[in-house]
Amino acid sequence: MDSVRYDRPGSGTRIPLALKILIAGGFGAGKTTLVSALSEVRPLQTEEVLTGAGVGTDDLSGVEAKSTTTVAMDFGRITINDDLQVYLFGTPGQDRFWFLWDELAFGALGAVVLADTRRLADCFPSIDYFEQRGVPFVVGVNCFDGARRFDLESVRQALDLDPDVPLVLCDARDRQSGKEVLIALVEHVARQRGEPVPAA
Repeated sequence: MDSVRYDRPGSGTRIPLALKILIAGGFGAGKTTLVSALSEVRPLQTEEVLTGAGVGTDDLSGVEAKSTTTVAMDFGRITINDDLQVYLFGTPGQDRFWFLWDELAFGALGAVVLADTRRLADCFPSIDYFEQRGVPFVVGVNCFDGARRFDLESVRQALDLDPDVPLVLCDARDRQSGKEVLIALVEHVARQRGEPVPAA
């Protein structure tokens, strides 16, 4: 996937190629944390405090300490080089905000689905969404402190993932760990397109 710089007509300046990647997953899976860890600029966040209005709607089992939630999206940016920038769009996790997903997914290279083993079923809707629309994705198992650890094959079976879907362990708080998830996604997209896998 060669990066290409485009000339802006009449300006004499060149515009870097921009790649759009979605960060998805269930409520409390670590999407905002991952975008924040990866972004080189202060990320745009639409976090709001959870209130009594969400009682009966937002299931906090397993994430009882969570006090805020994304109500629209998170946005971050990574500059790879002068020719290439990556834009990260974190999706909202709750069902009632899914009407935003089609707009966020438009033009995306692919997606990272964050899985929380404390609430593994919460990432099924994200997986279904990308499978149904043919959007390439990888699954990152976010290793929360104190959460029970499972081997990747057990998680793959529980999620009923196709064998070619990459599944990796990660720590959404750690920038290097997040980069490795993005690299896995780019390599997956390249393989699906029959293009050379970029050198890491």
